[in-house]
Amino acid sequence: MLKLAVNGAAGRVGIRILTCAQQDPNVGVVGALEGPDSPAIGKTIGELIGQAAGGATVVSDLATAVQDAHCVIDFSHHTSSIERLEQAAALGKALVVGTTGYTVEERARLLSLSTQVPLVWAANYSTGVNLLFYLVEKVADVLREGYDIEIVEQHHRFKTDAPSGTALRIAEVIANVLDRDLKDVARYGRHGETGMRSQEEIGISSIRAGDCVGTHTVYFGTMGEQLELTHRASSRDTFAQGALRAAKFAVASPPGLYDMQAVLGLNAE
Repeated sequence: MLKLAVNGAAGRVGIRILTCAQQDPNVGVVGALEGPDSPAIGKTIGELIGQAAGGATVVSDLATAVQDAHCVIDFSHHTSSIERLEQAAALGKALVVGTTGYTVEERARLLSLSTQVPLVWAANYSTGVNLLFYLVEKVADVLREGYDIEIVEQHHRFKTDAPSGTALRIAEVIANVLDRDLKDVARYGRHGETGMRSQEEIGISSIRAGDCVGTHTVYFGTMGEQLELTHRASSRDTFAQGALRAAKFAVASPPGLYDMQAVLGLNAE
């Protein structure tokens, strides 16, 4: 049985991971982590997912939570996750990271952990979204120059970072295919007298409204036609199931950096 510890266990995705793991006979959650000030501390996994008390108790001490785990899944906040991931890597635990919003320094610290343990890091764990990454790369490679590219993402009102990690990953994929430096060509929203759009820029816009789980649309537009690729998530279970799939992949892999393309076998295409 795959034994997991979940950091950010009381979060929106964390709770779905706990729920989906309970439904998988080959997975057991042996640790649940939250910050020391979280109201979830002291509750059991059963209570978190709306069932009878039972299972591991939510704690703030990483060593206690991951002692028996093969892998740590992290869906928390970038300001607190890195230290815990470093501690987990020092204990030899495989890592699956879905947290977004990392600073440049935090990102470097995270990537360094892949020399110690298998690390799956993805902006989005949905199978459909990762197929979107794959398709966007193919479309951009075929269309090349001459098409204006815009990315629009929508999430719930509670999301604290923008643009989404998924939107940024889409932009990175396109920029890499077209040999552009994203930091030079990214255009985050527009306001005022912006002037005519340059052909090189990649536009990225964010919407925060209601309870939208996540929608991403990529527009390729030129004179006379427009191609749109859209993915809509209606349940966080798609992220949870993907994270569990990634955990199974991670514990069977050597130390290194992996993404969901590798987990799904798309890198071999």
